[in-house]
Amino acid sequence: MAPEREDARVQLDAEENGGGPVKPFLEHLEDLRWVLLKCLAAVAVAFVVCLLGGNFIVRLLTYPLKTAPAFFTRDTRAVTLIFGTNRLGTFELAPEEYAKLGLGTGPVAVLKLEPTVIGTNQVLGWRLCPEASAAARRGLQVELVTLSPVGAFVVALKVAAYAGVVLAAPFVLFFVGQFVFPALTRRERYYASRALVIGGGLFIVGVLFCYFVLVPIALTASVQYAQWLGFATPQWRAEDYVAFVSKFMLGMGLGFELPVVILALVKIGVLDYRTLARARRYVIVINLIIGAVLTPPDVFTQVLMAVPLQLLYELTVWIAWFWTRKERRMRERADTLVHPPAG
Repeated sequence: MAPEREDARVQLDAEENGGGPVKPFLEHLEDLRWVLLKCLAAVAVAFVVCLLGGNFIVRLLTYPLKTAPAFFTRDTRAVTLIFGTNRLGTFELAPEEYAKLGLGTGPVAVLKLEPTVIGTNQVLGWRLCPEASAAARRGLQVELVTLSPVGAFVVALKVAAYAGVVLAAPFVLFFVGQFVFPALTRRERYYASRALVIGGGLFIVGVLFCYFVLVPIALTASVQYAQWLGFATPQWRAEDYVAFVSKFMLGMGLGFELPVVILALVKIGVLDYRTLARARRYVIVINLIIGAVLTPPDVFTQVLMAVPLQLLYELTVWIAWFWTRKERRMRERADTLVHPPAG
């Protein structure tokens, strides 16, 4: 019976301290090669899928531009001309000219050009579109343009690249997990699984917060600054807009991942809550720098991005303190059981 007990003990130790079977170094390299190939294949397939659905993704990325609050810093009115399904442009008028045309009291009006017959003559007239005008007042009067023959193709490639990485991320993590998890102990696998689930949730929260809150505010601030400088209704290159919004959302999503990384370092003993508390002043500066890099150069948007990152850091420090306190109480309880007090 002794050999059977020894085998059972060895099997139990293997489950607790290690994972799958021991392999030679070359077999590990072969497994790593297949993992990399599967990850590249997942990214390539996601890239093609996003390239085919580029028009849908572009509509998603331009949604904040159409819903961002529009404020006018100058005493002007904007008129947008539409002919058929084509938008001819947006033009600014003085208030008195705007009033002579009878376009109402709103700061934005959308006019649709239509052929009109007057007597025996056919002329081009215009018709006010109240619904479109009301919708235009809720968004920024900014046109996205491409200024080169390959501009639209470059936009499609950028959209597919950013969206493809996000779409392929779960599959890449799964393939990497298949390679790494067998080498982890049961306890390490438990914490790694929880970190992946919580980290994925925080990434989604960060992207959504940026999409619905930060991006509209940043776009409005940019247009307001252009109006304050005296520039006409802006036109933005579609390539620059897509790159800005995509990097902004991905950066915010990755910023929300910071608590998971810090808490993982706390769990393995690299950091503790005292170190995190002492580093608070440096983290504030780092968050402001991140906000300055990823947002337009206005203080309000930078602070708006840095505040949630700092709040997440403070939550991380609190959780690290709670873990340290819990572990200290467990050690004190264990010492009491091993060395009970006299009497």
